[in-house]
Amino acid sequence: MRKFIAILGLALAIGLTALPERAQAGNSTEVPVAITVFIPCANNGAGETVTLTGNLHVEFNFTFNNGGGGNIHLLFNPQGISGTGDVTGAKYQGTGMTQEQESFRTGFEFTLVNRFDIIGQGPGNNFSVHETAHITVNANGTLTVFFDNFSVVCK
Repeated sequence: MRKFIAILGLALAIGLTALPERAQAGNSTEVPVAITVFIPCANNGAGETVTLTGNLHVEFNFTFNNGGGGNIHLLFNPQGISGTGDVTGAKYQGTGMTQEQESFRTGFEFTLVNRFDIIGQGPGNNFSVHETAHITVNANGTLTVFFDNFSVVCK
């Protein structure tokens, strides 16, 4: 929720300038990442730590209108993210996609879809994080929809 509020604050700050009826700002960038993940099913079930490095491709698009509303869309894709297990030396690849969509006017909606997979060499060392979340707040400020389906699978 803090992340949403920060993004919404940034979007609104940008939107305070004079904009035509449908103003749009968008961009993409590559962000270097280094994350360390414990894969509990790797190394014949003993687990091992993997530090993954590479780039995260980030696309963002802000759309505002004179009615006081707008949309924010964010997309994140791993690009060449890989690493090596600290015990077995097995190679791992990071794949997946995270997408966020926010729309606001007199209420707001927020949707998050996240899938991050770490695929290891050989059987039994693949790690997956999946999440789908949604929040809807109506014009009266009442939370009308909330769900957060989150799972972590190691196989």
